[in-house]
Amino acid sequence: MARGIKVGDEVAITATVRRRVTEDRVSVSIPSYGQPHSIIDRTATVKRGQPIELVGDVTRVNGNRVTVKLGVPVTVDIDKVRLVTTSKPPARKAPLVQRPA
Repeated sequence: MARGIKVGDEVAITATVRRRVTEDRVSVSIPSYGQPHSIIDRTATVKRGQPIELVGDVTRVNGNRVTVKLGVPVTVDIDKVRLVTTSKPPARKAPLVQRPA
């Protein structure tokens, strides 16, 4: 599902809301990530068990695992992420090396 993901791509991870920690922070469960994670969510409409999408940039690809920057680096399995936008390096207007005159 997530083939062709490389560093710099923007990806989305579907997490599940666990509980509201404070009035502006929500604890979420990220698949294949074994640590607790909380996000800022000022809306009062989120409920326990509701899926929520977290979007971030890929900073590292290591085999079948990717590291996504969601404020803090989060390493998950590559099949748990969905590609949102691919990164494209900027095009050069001038050659990198000048030709001899």
